[in-house]
Amino acid sequence: MNVPPFAFVILELQKKTNMALPAVYLDHNATTQPYPEVVDLMSEHLLQAYGNPGSRHAAGRVARKVLEESRESMAAILDCDPREIIFTSGGTEASNMALLGLARDPGIIAMTAGEHPATTETRDFLARQGFESCILNVGESGLLDSNQYATLPWSQMKIVTVILAHNETGVIQNLQPLAEMCAERGVPLHVDAVQAVGKIPISFRNSGATTLALGAHKFHGPRGIGALLVREGVELKPMHFGGHQESGRRPGTEPVALIAGMARALEIWHANQAEVAKRLSTLRDKLQQGLLELCDPAVVNGSLEHRLPNTLNIAFPGLDGEALLVAFDLEGICCSLGSTCASGSAEPAPALVAMNCPENVYKSSVRFSLGLENSPEEIDEAITRIARVVNRLRATIKPGE
Repeated sequence: MNVPPFAFVILELQKKTNMALPAVYLDHNATTQPYPEVVDLMSEHLLQAYGNPGSRHAAGRVARKVLEESRESMAAILDCDPREIIFTSGGTEASNMALLGLARDPGIIAMTAGEHPATTETRDFLARQGFESCILNVGESGLLDSNQYATLPWSQMKIVTVILAHNETGVIQNLQPLAEMCAERGVPLHVDAVQAVGKIPISFRNSGATTLALGAHKFHGPRGIGALLVREGVELKPMHFGGHQESGRRPGTEPVALIAGMARALEIWHANQAEVAKRLSTLRDKLQQGLLELCDPAVVNGSLEHRLPNTLNIAFPGLDGEALLVAFDLEGICCSLGSTCASGSAEPAPALVAMNCPENVYKSSVRFSLGLENSPEEIDEAITRIARVVNRLRATIKPGE
């Protein structure tokens, strides 16, 4: 496959888009802009591979070829068998499908404290069906403590689900000890890898996971498409009905153009992954250092060693996160308080509470997540604007407030 050089990808991303990027977009964990090559490829397939991939004629065969080539390409990158990939509408549906599909007789579901709403709300639904939940605790760094695994109620355990790379803090878990314990006891392990795929290397074969969820728009692919990896031989209870597609596991005509776009975005990342990680971590560290220097006091949340190369979760004690978010927006800084799926909630970020962050930290925390179109000059400008907002808001606080 002819993958453009990484520098060319960035240049084209800036030149070819028809929509102007926000002043400084630092919310890439919420969504990313598709690569221009991905948009071009999807446009091509919408026009040329428009047939139903399930149809037994020439147009259908063209679409089927694109579909299966995309599946094989993704399988090679994610180190799984092509037959283990089920295409979904995104990461949320993938996690829903896994948890509901694995849930059979009521019992206990174990999950990390501070999981994504796609997981916690599915758990809440299953609770109404008689399931109970057990929380896997994390330390102040956001990392799981493996010492707790031996004391879990394994005899009643039905499912264990863990977020691999946290959407709010960027913290990356070492799942090997937990996966080995699940395997020894025959308990299925679901991994929410939505923030991990396309940012760090993933081997489904070696992960120990029973199922693994991903979503294309987190790595410069299109929205509306994702996948669930399902270990060969594992049967899921069906969630949907009405067709034979995806080996009978997910009915509905496959969106060939979206699938091809997802595969191409993953291919571009895979061909440039070392350079991507180095570039993003360098920019993130530049942003972090600048804010620590100019916005003192400031606190970085989560492990500094085990986190995504693009994610900075930082607190400005004494300020209110909601007020910061509004003020940053007015300064042309696009960022987030955490999960976009939980926006509108006034509750503190569950992940930060689980990490035992003090109230003045979790209430003043903001997530900055960087992407390929960010430049060093943009980060310098972001530091200036963010510091201006933080120091201005602090100057308005009266002593004792």
